[in-house]
Amino acid sequence: MFPVLLYYSFNPIENPDSFVKDHKAFCKEHGLKGRIYVSEEGINGTVSGTREATELYKMELRSQPGFADIEFKEDEADRIPFAKLIVKLRPEIVSLKSPIKLDPVTEGGRHLKPREWKQIMESGEDYVMIDARNNYESKVGHFEGAVLPDLENFYDFPEWLDQAGIPKDKKVLMYCTGGIRCEKFSVLMKKKGWSDVNQLHGGILNYAKETGGAHFRGKCFVFDDRLVVPVNPDDEEPIAECEITGNPADTYLNCANMECNRLFICSEEGARKMEGCCSEACKQHPYKRPFNPENAFAPFRKWYQYFGRDFKERKEAAGS
Repeated sequence: MFPVLLYYSFNPIENPDSFVKDHKAFCKEHGLKGRIYVSEEGINGTVSGTREATELYKMELRSQPGFADIEFKEDEADRIPFAKLIVKLRPEIVSLKSPIKLDPVTEGGRHLKPREWKQIMESGEDYVMIDARNNYESKVGHFEGAVLPDLENFYDFPEWLDQAGIPKDKKVLMYCTGGIRCEKFSVLMKKKGWSDVNQLHGGILNYAKETGGAHFRGKCFVFDDRLVVPVNPDDEEPIAECEITGNPADTYLNCANMECNRLFICSEEGARKMEGCCSEACKQHPYKRPFNPENAFAPFRKWYQYFGRDFKERKEAAGS
């Protein structure tokens, strides 16, 4: 099995250009693959490789000034779920494009541990819960009762917030995949007048490991070749529909037409029928790549078969 690391840190980097160059060289030397974004405000990444390589990577990053306490959320896959290594310099490590200066280190919301989050959900307390992810993520899985903004990009959230009509005296809970988007969005909400702002520490993935995924419906979208992973073994049924057959489904595919390449929800039945394409036009397109449903769906089946039991054991251990 190959560890998959997910991490971020809002720690200033004095020379991000040099940092990117050295960081990329280290990853290449140790055969690591994934996506890493660097800016003057810090680092945000997800990488995978052999266990030895990922352990060396954690040591290397923690040896850098300011990153000694960086947290790594760790998962596993039966293969490295990335095709290549990307290390890029960006204006922000997560792009909110806020006109207001935001400092997640000193101005963010209260971090709720997974058990605290679960207790609030079960307490009957009045709150509004915001899913701080894009619509294609929340479509396949989300917490019960969450507000699901119909947005395609995180940088659309400031405008959405101005029009959402959420009372400013309301208790706010927010969550995302690993926590980084909440770091910035919580600051924005506080700057705009909300005072009781709370975020799920470590995001959905950490919540699944710590509590067994109670009160989460569907699966969690992830930004690697797996695309979705299970969260709650007591609620495994798909909450979305296959765009081809209309049947329940929660597996994403990229359209086999290379000029389209659209990400869409598709069942195995639909994939076989349309040869991995999202439409009849794409199916007939001259740039359609060969499609093998066994290759497309096998990685997820193997992952879920291996970890489904592990999730249930964690849930029983958590007493959920």
